[in-house]
Amino acid sequence: MTDPNLTDFYGRVARIQKARAKGYGFEAPGTLGRSYYLRPQARRRSIIAPVLFLIVCSFLLKGVIYHGVGSQTYQDRVTSLMAGQGIERAGGWLMQVDPVTLFVSDKIAQIVAQVK
Repeated sequence: MTDPNLTDFYGRVARIQKARAKGYGFEAPGTLGRSYYLRPQARRRSIIAPVLFLIVCSFLLKGVIYHGVGSQTYQDRVTSLMAGQGIERAGGWLMQVDPVTLFVSDKIAQIVAQVK
């Protein structure tokens, strides 16, 4: 007469050996197994945050330039860029005065007035 626990034990050992022969691993809970030593794959980063940061920085830069050189000088420079060809025309289009640029320039003027 055989012990049923011993039969169950040998059945589990046979299953583990068969799985190991196929390349599977066994990790007991609470131990450091293969997954601990494998480097996790890098997550793919989103492009939204850097693009949003670039847009905000460009509006801030336009506002600072607009405040620094004045409205008439700024508009003259944009007009001269728009009269150019290719990249200069694209730069003039990007540097046009818009409501966000005016808002940033007004806020900078308020901050400068408070400091003085």
